Amino acid sequence: MLQNFKAISLSYKKAPLDIRELIALDETSCRQFLQTLKDFIQATDILVLSTCNRTEVYYNADTDYSREIVKLLGITKGIDNISQYFDYFTILNEHNDAVQHLFDVSMGLESQVVGDMQISNQAKQAYQWSADNDTAGPFLHRLMHTIFFTNKRVVQETAFRDGAASTSYAAVELIEELTADIADPKILVVGLGEIGADVCRNLKDSSFTDVKITNRTLTKAQHLAEECNMQVLPFEEIVQGLKEADVIISSVARETPFFTKEMIQRLNILSFKFFIDLSVPRSVEPEVETIPGVLLYNIDTIQNKASEALQQRINSIPKVKAIIAESIEQFNDWSKEMVVSPTINKLKNALETIRQEEIARYMKKLGPEEAKHIDNITKSMMQKIIKLPVLQLKAACKRGEAETLIDVLNDLFNLENQSEEIQL
Repeated sequence: MLQNFKAISLSYKKAPLDIRELIALDETSCRQFLQTLKDFIQATDILVLSTCNRTEVYYNADTDYSREIVKLLGITKGIDNISQYFDYFTILNEHNDAVQHLFDVSMGLESQVVGDMQISNQAKQAYQWSADNDTAGPFLHRLMHTIFFTNKRVVQETAFRDGAASTSYAAVELIEELTADIADPKILVVGLGEIGADVCRNLKDSSFTDVKITNRTLTKAQHLAEECNMQVLPFEEIVQGLKEADVIISSVARETPFFTKEMIQRLNILSFKFFIDLSVPRSVEPEVETIPGVLLYNIDTIQNKASEALQQRINSIPKVKAIIAESIEQFNDWSKEMVVSPTINKLKNALETIRQEEIARYMKKLGPEEAKHIDNITKSMMQKIIKLPVLQLKAACKRGEAETLIDVLNDLFNLENQSEEIQL
C-alpha cells in the first residue's frame, strides 16, 4: 500500500466556477464524505480538501477508485448525474504524481493567486478532519507533517509568502481600481468566514475609511470590527446597508445564492454598485448583473495582480520547488524504509526469542547481580549483531533491491513463522 498513493482533483484549471461551486464541500460535507469513502472504498490514508478553487481526494489503494469517488461525491452533494462532470476531474494514479501534487497544492504553487497563504491552513484543516475520522494512517501522518515542515522552510528561506498577494488582497486591489473616481467610497463586507475576515484585515491597511461589516453571528462581527477598527452593521439592517454601499463584498457560505436578482432590484439602484462575490458556491446570483447599474465580479475574475509582492513570489518559485524536491526525496526514503520495517521487527523478535531462551537455561544458577549483567551483555551483543543487517536493508531500499534481501533473511531465520509481539 505504500506506493499506491492516488489523487482525484477538480480545480479552476479545468473546471469553471459553475462546476466547482456545484461540487464544493463545506466542513460538514467534507467530514461526511470522509466517512462515506471510509465505508465504501478499500483505501487508507484518505484526505479530502475543498476550497474555492478545488475539490480533491487523496487516498492509498491498489485500485483506481476515481469513478467510484465521483459517484459517492454525487451522493454526498445530492447530484444524480454527476458522472457527466467526470472529464473536469484530473486523475493522478501514479504515486509520485499524487505526492508531488499534494506538496504543490499545500505550498500554494497551484493556487490562482500564487503563494496564497490560506491554502496551508486549509490543508491543515483537511488533515485534522482525516485524523478525527481515523482515515489518516502512518503514511498520511508522515506525509502531512513533512509538508508542514516544508512550508516552514519555504516561509523562512524564500520570499514566496512575503507581501499580501492573496485572493483577499487581490480583491482589495480590485476595489481600489473600481472606486478610483469615487470620493470616500462606502464598502460593505457580508460574511466573515476565513476569506471575508482576511479581506477586512487587508482593508484595514488600505486607504478606505468607510467600511462596514455584517454577519449573522453578531459577536464574530464585533470581534473583527474591534480588531480592524470598522463599523458593525446589524444583519437585520442589511437592506439599508446595501442601499448605501458602493461596493459589496460577499463571502457568505451557503449552498444557494444569498443575493438574488429580485432582492437587488428592490433596492432601486440609482448609481453604480459593485458586487464582489468571493464565495464558492456563489452567494450572488449571476443574473444580478442584468440589473442596470450593477457590476458583478466573482472569484474567477479576481486575477493575479502585477504587484511587487506577487513578483517576488514568482521569482521565488524555483527555490520553493527545490525545497519541495528535497522534502519529497527524504519522504520517499522514509516510505521505502517502511517496506522493510516488518522484516526488521521480525528479525529483532527472532533474535530476542533466542536470547531469552538461552538466558532462561542459566538464570536459575545466577544471582540477581549476575543475571542483570548477563542480560545487559546479551542485549548489547544482539544490537551489534542486528545493526549491519538493518543498515543493509535500508541501503537496499534506496537502491530498490530490498525484496531479495528480505527473502534471504526470511529463509535464514524462518521469519514468516516469528511472532511480532516481542519488542526490544
